[in-house]
Amino acid sequence: MTNLELLAPAKNLECGMAAIDHGADAVYIGAPRFGARAAVGNSVDDIRRLCQYAHQYDARVYVTVNTIIYDSELEAIRQLIGELAEAGVDAILVQDMGIVQLNPQLPLHASTQTDNRTAAKVRWLRSLGFRRVVLARELSVQEIADIHRQVPDVELEVFVHGALCVSYSGLCYASQHCFARSANRGACAQFCRMKFDLLDADDNELEHQRHLLSLKDMNQLEHLDELILAGATSFKIEGRLKDATYVKNVVAAYSQRLNAFIDRHADAYRRASRGRCTYSFTPNLRKTFNRGFTTYFLQGRQPDIFSPDTPKAMGEFVGTVKELRRDSFNVAGTAAFANGDGLCYMDGNRELQGFRVNRAEGNRLYPQQMPRTLRPGMALYRNNDQEFERLLSRPSSERRIPVSLRLSVTTDGFSLSGDGVTVSMACEHQTAAKPQRDNIVRQLSRMGGTPYECSGVELADDFGWFIPSSLLADLRRQWVAARLARHTVLHGSSVPSAPAAPVTYPVGYLHNVANREARAFYAAHGMADVAPAFELQAPRQALLMQCRHCLRYSLGYCVKHGGAKPSWREPLMLRLSDGRRFRLEFDCRHCQMNVYAED
Repeated sequence: MTNLELLAPAKNLECGMAAIDHGADAVYIGAPRFGARAAVGNSVDDIRRLCQYAHQYDARVYVTVNTIIYDSELEAIRQLIGELAEAGVDAILVQDMGIVQLNPQLPLHASTQTDNRTAAKVRWLRSLGFRRVVLARELSVQEIADIHRQVPDVELEVFVHGALCVSYSGLCYASQHCFARSANRGACAQFCRMKFDLLDADDNELEHQRHLLSLKDMNQLEHLDELILAGATSFKIEGRLKDATYVKNVVAAYSQRLNAFIDRHADAYRRASRGRCTYSFTPNLRKTFNRGFTTYFLQGRQPDIFSPDTPKAMGEFVGTVKELRRDSFNVAGTAAFANGDGLCYMDGNRELQGFRVNRAEGNRLYPQQMPRTLRPGMALYRNNDQEFERLLSRPSSERRIPVSLRLSVTTDGFSLSGDGVTVSMACEHQTAAKPQRDNIVRQLSRMGGTPYECSGVELADDFGWFIPSSLLADLRRQWVAARLARHTVLHGSSVPSAPAAPVTYPVGYLHNVANREARAFYAAHGMADVAPAFELQAPRQALLMQCRHCLRYSLGYCVKHGGAKPSWREPLMLRLSDGRRFRLEFDCRHCQMNVYAED
């Protein structure tokens, strides 16, 4: 039986609990330091509380410790890992091989920051003791299946929803190069969401001030079945900067889809945690933050994966502008609007413009201020649905674990068993003067604020004993406490397998070695000459990004895939508004676009 895990982001304790309530089997959350989203660290005490909450449902908590580490931080990271183990976390996500060298007593997951795109890399990580590998977002379902076939004894985690980095994760140095903010240190400045000019070798401007590296958001909701059958077992939602309403909506949508698959394949698959959810809303992925959706490379290279006009969320299409008046306009479409809705449109200069609805009267809308560039016929999008947000701001899901209980007689009292847990209570055996079944069932079924829901109480047909209601309540509470304490914590790293050949890069700093423990690790694996991390040397004319997104292909000029023959002379350049340039190299053999610094 294969366990399938829906893995949700947790910006904080509130988001983590909301994810569990809405169907997540696990959550990943940042520690106070050393997470790849530096802006959303959490105290160890909050992580402990999240573990206690999640473990009620046999759900797991993973902590991101996936930045590169400097020498001065090694003792702090050692201490933090010990505190996380004591708090009850189930695994840590790691990028820096120096942490492996420290031999942490927690299961290790190889973060996507370790650039996991080949079976060779996954096999190497498995040989080091990594229990799970988070695959690169760029992989196709066939590539995932091939990795699983070649390395079947490691868990494969795949991203299924949320923002996409244009570079292979862990190999993007643009933010560090331009702004001294390292993506490998959790401080990405989102270089890929900026505007660029595209120039040819003769300085002709092919594209003017467009978001040429900004990708749409991933959405694999309709393709979970394919990913499961390819061998992936954990399905990761991106979004540790997102709020609780985003988490509730997206987790509910994917949880329902995962349940539908398992209902059809109950003989082979099950959820990794316990409990089913009932929702007070209908999940709708287009109603929460998105830049438009793409399946990315799931089915191979696709033309429509980037969003060159805007990196912002447009939301759901709600109709077209019909008639303009001085202070209002009406919309042709079937959408219902509410006061406070946020709407947007693309103006004549391909710039995204947004406004808030002050008053909605049917399909006639009165903005707080009429947009100057709004014109009849323009497509209108809603990126903030007030009614939907109100639904999600309230308790919107209830998660319960159905349990069947059995009350039995012991030599000195009674026992209560169910779901693999048995508790006993010493109590005098008193013959009942009248039938007790109804009261016993009523008392033992009162699960109240626990995660459990009693689906039935079994008694022997000849059960004829009187038990005071207070003692029945005590027995029920003992059972609940024992069941809650049963969660198995997976302490200890996986056992390393036979050593596999290390994966090397043609450029030394791509190994991201920033501390003495990482240097010792690579030396022990036969690579004593690995260069220091980019952040420690700031090389000139450096390789800043490796992208599967290719501008030549996206603009229709890829000869390999049947595009038009370009009229320009290469190399092409990206130019920021401040004049800085970045050379593009098209590596057609690997179907990859590389971005180099030009200074």
